[in-house]
Amino acid sequence: MEFMILIYGDESSPRLAPGDPGFDEFMGSWMAYNQSLIERGHWVGGANLAPTSSATTLRLTPGQATEIVDGPFAETKEQFGGYYLISAENLDEAIELAKKLPMDNGSLEIRPVAFRPDAG
Repeated sequence: MEFMILIYGDESSPRLAPGDPGFDEFMGSWMAYNQSLIERGHWVGGANLAPTSSATTLRLTPGQATEIVDGPFAETKEQFGGYYLISAENLDEAIELAKKLPMDNGSLEIRPVAFRPDAG
């Protein structure tokens, strides 16, 4: 069974950039998490997203032309920043895998994948 782990955090929080003190240590914990998913057969995919300032939103309303809006869909304290697509036996295992993400604030939303056309 596949699950999507949606990662939300506050974009206004300070972010480390390559070359900053502590960046390699910070990224090392994420790379170790990724490697553990790969080695244990849970990795399907994942990515970090560009900031919401780079987003384009399509607003769909029945009977009206599609509206294209620069920026995120809604004003929120936490923004969708990345995801993991994992394979797990059940929701309990998916929760345990998500708990191991190297995050100390934000939120994680775990949802079963209902259909993936490329998965057969």
